[in-house]
Amino acid sequence: MKTNIASGVLTALIYAQVVLCFAGAATVLLRDRVQPQHVASETEAPAAAAGVRL
Repeated sequence: MKTNIASGVLTALIYAQVVLCFAGAATVLLRDRVQPQHVASETEAPAAAAGVRL
């Protein structure tokens, strides 16, 4: 009886660990993606190319 309970608990812990592993991998992959609108807004032109004199 105790063996069945322990087996069920360990199985649940393994499933939870697998789910958290996939969630962590998905978080890293989605965080590192660059959004197209952010690329244009974060890119700055040099002052000489913009016609600005210092």
